[in-house]
Amino acid sequence: MSNPGNEFTLEFLKDLSLVKALGVIVLISGAAFAFLIWLIYYKGGSDYSSTLITSLPALNALLNATSAVLIVLGYKAIRERKFRKHMKLMLTAFFTSTLFLISYVIYHNFHGSTPFEGQGLIRPIYFFILITHIILSALVVPFILTSFYFAFSGKLAYHRKYSKITLPVWLYVSVTGVLIFGILKVFNQ
Repeated sequence: MSNPGNEFTLEFLKDLSLVKALGVIVLISGAAFAFLIWLIYYKGGSDYSSTLITSLPALNALLNATSAVLIVLGYKAIRERKFRKHMKLMLTAFFTSTLFLISYVIYHNFHGSTPFEGQGLIRPIYFFILITHIILSALVVPFILTSFYFAFSGKLAYHRKYSKITLPVWLYVSVTGVLIFGILKVFNQ
């Protein structure tokens, strides 16, 4: 029986060495994370605001929730050996996460950082969620890109092993993104 993932192999990735692929992935991920740190913590917001801009956090939460659902459905599909469905769901989750990132950048370009006003027990809970979310969001981009590289280069054994790390990290980042939005919505009134 042929390998069921071979139909999804992209020749240019198959010929790309692991070292070069990881180098490109680390470079792209590092640049994106550095840009986000600058945007949120150093650039500051602008004076412009609109209903569209103020509605972006809710859209971001919706995109994160959608990604989380797609990731779970993609996991379910691969457990059922539905390779094509798995691929479509994971690519859609990646697309949804990419839309989230674009919306997130637009929002923080105009808004800057959001201080947390909650007090009491919720404060350490919020900051634990936020800090773990930030750390893992820095790792999730290279994890996702590496998982896709392994899948689309035909290195399916590596893809399976690596995705066992990628999936829970990506799911955690997506779910905690929704939690952060909800906590801010409730406690920053």
